Amino acid sequence: MTQKKPAGKLFTTAMMARIAVLAAMAFVLFLVQIPVVAFYKLDLSNIPVLLGTFSLGTVPGLVILLVKDLLALLRTTSAGVGDLADFLMSAALIIPAGIIYHRNKTRKNALIGMAVGTLCMIVAGILINKWIMLPFYMTAFHMDMQGILNFAAVGGVDSEWKLLLMVTGPFNLLKGVVLSLVTGLVYKPLSPVLHGNVK
Repeated sequence: MTQKKPAGKLFTTAMMARIAVLAAMAFVLFLVQIPVVAFYKLDLSNIPVLLGTFSLGTVPGLVILLVKDLLALLRTTSAGVGDLADFLMSAALIIPAGIIYHRNKTRKNALIGMAVGTLCMIVAGILINKWIMLPFYMTAFHMDMQGILNFAAVGGVDSEWKLLLMVTGPFNLLKGVVLSLVTGLVYKPLSPVLHGNVK
């Protein structure tokens, strides 16, 4: 008598192995951060997360993201607050991208999903910076908002909302576009590996 595979099993051993590899890749990419504007730095760590989301599913993609940010706690400089913010903002990108793509797995839907995810990440980034990151840094470094603005040193940005709308928002737009372009370019060539179809 053959034993049936448990119904509804979300993570197989092969999937867990791919999650581990993609999370490790994401963490390595997270270590390379490129200064862009003010105190914002660009990293490409969400490329493996998006690749995992498209190849394995939205939930596995979130697991990859979570593992990456848990590993990032090993070198955190923000008592974990920055890593929490990264998880929330990245999830705002990953969830719409994954849901839209998996409804109909086409290149067009992947691009639409990442575009919608980028818009969600922009909104999430503005709200998370306003309610989590800026208050944390003001408390941690004993600054008021003017001190934060002076530290950011961006011409014409002289209020909190200008910082959020003229710096935070455009930065997350740039980040979303870069992540989407690179993911769009590498997903198809890597698809056999991501799906475990390489012999």
